[in-house]
Amino acid sequence: MRTIDHWIDGAVTSSTSGRVGPVYNPATGQQQAAVALASVEEVDAAVAAAKAAFPGWRNTSLSRRAEVMFRFRELVVSHRDEIAELVSIEHGKVPSDAAGELARGIENIEFACGIPAMLKGGYSEGVSGGVDVYSIRQPLGVVVGITPFNFPAMVPMWMFANAIATGNTFVLKPSEKDPSVSLLLADLLAQAGLPNGVFNVVQGDKTAVDRLLEHPDVEAISFVGSTPIAQHIYTTGTANGKRVQALGGAKNHMIVLPDADIEMAADAAVSAAYGSAGERCMAVSVVVAVGGVGARLVDAITARMPKLRVGPGTDPDAEMGPLITREHRDKVSSYLAGAPAEGATVVVDGREADLPADGFFLGVSLIDNVAPGMACYEDEIFGPVLTVTRVDTYDEAVDLINNHRYGNGTAIFTRDGGAARQFQHDIKVGMVGINVPIPVPVAYYSFGGWKASIFGDTNIYGPSGIDFYTRTKTVTSRWPDPSTSTVDLGFPRTR
Repeated sequence: MRTIDHWIDGAVTSSTSGRVGPVYNPATGQQQAAVALASVEEVDAAVAAAKAAFPGWRNTSLSRRAEVMFRFRELVVSHRDEIAELVSIEHGKVPSDAAGELARGIENIEFACGIPAMLKGGYSEGVSGGVDVYSIRQPLGVVVGITPFNFPAMVPMWMFANAIATGNTFVLKPSEKDPSVSLLLADLLAQAGLPNGVFNVVQGDKTAVDRLLEHPDVEAISFVGSTPIAQHIYTTGTANGKRVQALGGAKNHMIVLPDADIEMAADAAVSAAYGSAGERCMAVSVVVAVGGVGARLVDAITARMPKLRVGPGTDPDAEMGPLITREHRDKVSSYLAGAPAEGATVVVDGREADLPADGFFLGVSLIDNVAPGMACYEDEIFGPVLTVTRVDTYDEAVDLINNHRYGNGTAIFTRDGGAARQFQHDIKVGMVGINVPIPVPVAYYSFGGWKASIFGDTNIYGPSGIDFYTRTKTVTSRWPDPSTSTVDLGFPRTR
């Protein structure tokens, strides 16, 4: 069986740990490969390669770094079908979802191509007699990305594009559930002219993560995943003196006001809840129906659900694929099983859908009359389950969202500009959509939630990414009065 190995110092490196993990095709349920699980020594080798490469890369001109990123961007575009196919085979995404992931990842590479403009400092002449002050941005050194299974191409690009462009060297620890994309990206970076050791990939599990968190040569760590793991990453990394950005889970609410276009809102809810099988941190999990809009909205959503074609990525007409593992599918199913006992109503049960016989499939599901305190409301389900909560007023809807422990993304659907403006002011959530169900910022802004959705105070990618991967150095300089110098410059000295 094929083994997916590491990429260290510019080449695929076979593992010597003796440990491997299974990599499944979620659409068939069959194991298709084994992934190496790194030893501490293998992690150390990757960090050592990155450390050795740092001085040369850090001293590489900004124009040369930008040139490498431009070449990489073109290679990713020319190989986008190959990358998308790997995403589909190992994650289970249908072609449209895999293509969308690539498109958003490419945006971040394009942002990093403009690095010469983003590393400009400031200069103040004559702050005192003969004294000038200026600031410069400099890279940190060896930085690490620990990325989730649900976006094996895009989320690494959120991290390493800016990290490398700003002059750092990078060690990626991808999810062991869908690791192949990481090696293809490493190869494309090498083809783009990135020097050996600047980008490294360590496949692995908790052993690799814990070593990276404590390694003395690692300066910073970026993480995207569940909240419990994000908290562990942040606590352990900062305790070891590292700069950490750790993005956690979500429970994204979408408010629908009585004046909203119900057909538009229903379309948005269906696409935002069930795209990528609900396995994305910006998926809409809760629709909050305000006033008397609940019954019409539930009917409109229900009418659309049978039209969603569930199938493998090899089916060109499939609109939703399987979940990542059998265990995760069963966990998501348990929320459907437990909802009636808590007082909720299962309107559409995905367990009863006509699904492919093999693989980790679950049909689209809808639960109505959900309330705070229920497991299906409080927990991040991370699957194709949409819940509906009914409230009487706008204020109740806002309080519902603000009182939830997560604060990643939210949206409001309304025709009232005043209500929309008030909502963006009132809501305690990091990313807000107005008639936009999934408000993921474009690459020249930054991505990040509030509350238990993030640990640390730095968002990911965009301007915040530049800030995270650089340190500001301020220089205060004074030069002797030129009129006192004895050096003959060949022209008069003036003040």
